[in-house]
Amino acid sequence: MRIGVFADVHDHLDNLRVAVERFNDEQVETVLFAGDLVSTFAVPPLRKLNCPFVGCFGDNEGNKIGLYGGMTIIGTIGEPPFCYRAADGTRILLTHALAWTKGCEGEFDVLVYAHTHKPKIQKDEQGRLFLNPGETSGWSYGKPTIAILDTTSMLAEILPLFEPAPNLS
Repeated sequence: MRIGVFADVHDHLDNLRVAVERFNDEQVETVLFAGDLVSTFAVPPLRKLNCPFVGCFGDNEGNKIGLYGGMTIIGTIGEPPFCYRAADGTRILLTHALAWTKGCEGEFDVLVYAHTHKPKIQKDEQGRLFLNPGETSGWSYGKPTIAILDTTSMLAEILPLFEPAPNLS
């Protein structure tokens, strides 16, 4: 199963639209969001997703009630951390900040988090995958990214939203 993963949009609607296009092009079966859309006007671009959306709130949401209401026709969004079971049975713990998972040492195969705006993929000593897709906005580091998780191989890949400009020198 291929799952799209993104986070930290921070109202960058142009990059959000590109992320949605990439997920549709990649034909992911579900999209997971690890927090910080920020405003309700980030909801309409998500309506173009060709698959279900499952997300959690971050620490910068300006209108949780409005975001929750807007998401009801797209998918689900809730308070982190929470477990999501993918259609193939993969257990995914979804949160915004990794620190918010203290006390959630239970059973999961993948932990999706964000908050740092830095993409990272690693496995722990138990073989569980930890995935931070980086920032969709690109506001902090100028390198907007998303991730694709393959639950069959338990591998993830960080994808830049934009290809680097060719070096013409």
